[in-house]
Amino acid sequence: MEEYSASATTVAFDRPIPLLRGPIPAGRSEPGQYVLAFRSLDSWAAAYKRCEAQIKEQCEEGARIGCAVSASNNCKPPWWRSFSGGAVVDMREREKCEEREFKECLGAAEVKCSGFAKEKCSGAFLDARVAVEREEVEGLVWLASMPEGSSRWWLGSLVQARGSKTNRRARDLLLKNQRKQSRATY
Repeated sequence: MEEYSASATTVAFDRPIPLLRGPIPAGRSEPGQYVLAFRSLDSWAAAYKRCEAQIKEQCEEGARIGCAVSASNNCKPPWWRSFSGGAVVDMREREKCEEREFKECLGAAEVKCSGFAKEKCSGAFLDARVAVEREEVEGLVWLASMPEGSSRWWLGSLVQARGSKTNRRARDLLLKNQRKQSRATY
């Protein structure tokens, strides 16, 4: 007899992974009403580092296999030695040769994989949108440009503008942060 109880028929699913980016209202220069943006510069940086680490790890795994094959090929005795009645190959010497070749190859591959990962991630991530709070300056400039005799409806708009979010390209935010840091060091 089949059991149709809740415990027998319920399928448990893993908890959903939180979204990296969420929809926010598009800026004036963007087509459409919404764009997908990272919630903060910190979440953008974490996603960028994760992307870079994953690509580097995959690249290095492939390089390990390639370096092992290359080291084995570089350290094997020449094919013609077996015909000339040459001495038996010393396996310890060959093992040392393969280790040396493997380490050299892997060291070069790590540097190349790091550059490759940065190249692949930076293209997509520098053009990604990041949600930022509207600067209070925007609201204050808008307030200063209002005629003195206008009604008080602008106050609600000002408060709303301070709490709302807009988006910027990650490239622009990074440049802005670099400029702030360079000014702070002088």
